[in-house]
Amino acid sequence: MNRTAPLAVAFFAFAAMGTNAQTLDDNAATALMTKAACNACHQVDKKGVGPAYKDVAAKYKGNAKALELLTEKVRKGGMGNWGPIPMPPNPKEKIGDEDLKKLLSWILSRT
Repeated sequence: MNRTAPLAVAFFAFAAMGTNAQTLDDNAATALMTKAACNACHQVDKKGVGPAYKDVAAKYKGNAKALELLTEKVRKGGMGNWGPIPMPPNPKEKIGDEDLKKLLSWILSRT
C-alpha cells in the first residue's frame, strides 16, 4: 500500500479549499486597489481620506458577517461609520464581485 497517497489526497483537498477563499498576495491586492482607485482614499497602515485597512480589519475582527457587510458598504457607499466624509458607491463596473471579495478578504486579514 502506498502510504503517501492519502497524504497527497489530503494535501490537494486542502489546497483546493484554500483556492476557494482566493486569497491575494500583497502585490495582487495593491494592483486591485490601484485598478479600482481604492488607494485614492485608503491606505493599509494609516488613515487617509478613509480609514486604514488595518483599522477596518480590527473593527470587524471576529464578525462572521464582515465580508457581507463590507461588500454592501463598498457597493452602496455611505458615511458616518468613520467620519463625515462619504464613501461613494463602487459599482461592479469599477470592481467585479470576485475581485471585491478577494480584496475585502485580504483587507480583513490585515490584523
